[in-house]
Amino acid sequence: MEPHTVSESEPLRVLIAEGQGLVRAGFRLLLEAQGDMVVTADAATADDAVAAARATQPDVVLMDLDLPGVGGIEATSRILDAFPAGATHVVMLMTSRSDEAVFGALRAGATGLLLKDTEPDELVEAVGVVARGEALLAPDLATRLVADFVSRPERLRCTPDQLEELTAREREVVGLVASGLGNEEIAERLVITRATAKTHVSRALGKLQARDRAQLVVLAYEAGLVRPGRLAPAAPERVAAPSPISRFGRYAPRGRVQRAALHPLAA
Repeated sequence: MEPHTVSESEPLRVLIAEGQGLVRAGFRLLLEAQGDMVVTADAATADDAVAAARATQPDVVLMDLDLPGVGGIEATSRILDAFPAGATHVVMLMTSRSDEAVFGALRAGATGLLLKDTEPDELVEAVGVVARGEALLAPDLATRLVADFVSRPERLRCTPDQLEELTAREREVVGLVASGLGNEEIAERLVITRATAKTHVSRALGKLQARDRAQLVVLAYEAGLVRPGRLAPAAPERVAAPSPISRFGRYAPRGRVQRAALHPLAA
C-alpha cells in the first residue's frame, strides 16, 4: 500500500481507535481543536480500526489497548503490517502497567505508550512526537521498562550473528538511542552530522531487524548493550526544557522529567 505523503503545510491525520463512544468523541474534539490535526476516522472495534486505517492511511493511530475484538496489540500489528515502515505510527493508550501490556505493545510496533489518565496537552504532544518518527513512553511506563526488562525470560529474537554485524560506532549509537537521545543529540554527543547519526540508526535497525526505535531499545537491553545505571552525561552546552513527558524518561520531584538511568556499555 502506498503511504499518504505529509507536507509541513498539511494537518496530521489521526485515526481514533477507542472502545468507548464518549471517549472517542472527547479525543476528536481535543485533537481537532489544535488546528494542525484532523481526525480521518474513528473505530470502536479492532476490525473496524484495521479497515479504517487501510482506507484513510492516517499518520498516527490512537489505539485503545483494550479495544473490543482481538485487542489493541493485535490491531496495531495488523495496521503496521499493511504499511511501509514509518508510514503510520501508533500511540497505545493503556490502563494496565503490566509487563505483558508494555512489552506486547512495543513488540507490536507502537512507538508511543501513554496511560489513559494522561493530561490532554500531553496526549496532543505525544501525537506530534510519534508523527515525527520518535518514540515516547509515559514516565512510569519507561521506569518499569528499565527496572523489569533484565529479569524477563521472554526475549526478542536478537542473535549473536546480528550483533556481530554491528560496527563499534553502531553499537555506541544503539546505546545512545536506548538512553533516550534523538538523532540531533546523538550527533552532538559523537561530534558527527545529524545525517550521519540517522544513517547509523537506520543501519542498526536493519541489522537487528527492529521495526523502529522503540524495538531497538528493547533489543539493546536484550543484547546487553545498555544497562540500568547512572544518567547519561549531558551534551555540552545543551539545556533541555522541562516537559511532562520524556522519551524513555522518568518523573523527577515535582513532576519534572529526567532521562532514564541508562548507561551504554562499551563495545
